[in-house]
Amino acid sequence: MIPDIINGCFELLGAPFILLSIIKVYRTRTSKGVNWIHPAFFLAWGIWNLFYYPYLDQWVSFVGGLAIVAANILWVYLLVIYRKQ
Repeated sequence: MIPDIINGCFELLGAPFILLSIIKVYRTRTSKGVNWIHPAFFLAWGIWNLFYYPYLDQWVSFVGGLAIVAANILWVYLLVIYRKQ
């Protein structure tokens, strides 16, 4: 249970750090210098984790994974929207 709590806390804390990038892209309305591929990769990994964590019965990690996936969805969306500006 302790490893699940630690991992879940890392994931929950990761989402606000992604939020910093989301705010930057939203305020500048540009994604120049930011490649969408790495957040898209971590989004795909996060989606996998949403299947994998319940399989392992790691529910704290699952909740943290939801936060990471939500943040990465928004980040990738904004990067794609603002890529031509």
